Amino acid sequence: MFRRTFWFTAGAAAGVWATTKVNRKLRQLTPESLAAQAADRAIETGHKLKDFALDVRESMVRREAELGEALGLEASADPDLPVQRHFVVEAAEPVGPDRSLEAADRRTLPYHSYNRNEDH
Repeated sequence: MFRRTFWFTAGAAAGVWATTKVNRKLRQLTPESLAAQAADRAIETGHKLKDFALDVRESMVRREAELGEALGLEASADPDLPVQRHFVVEAAEPVGPDRSLEAADRRTLPYHSYNRNEDH
């Protein structure tokens, strides 16, 4: 008698457990649930991509600063800071009053440029 009661109870418990598992899986496979899961994964992927882009930008700014120091350039890496003035390269000639650039903004040839992108 006790043996039958034990097996009946064990079978009922297994049935309840199996029914619960199947119902959970069915709820996960409904269209609304699948859409919510896809949206959550898309948001998570967007956050990961944003973090990656920020890491790349930070590394790029850091490397740019390292290269600037190595080449002797003093460009500001922070975009909020004002941009440095660029120099005009001209042949040596007297600066007249009709020129728009100041004499301090001029460099005369020849000077050695480390910019490999210039026309030689």
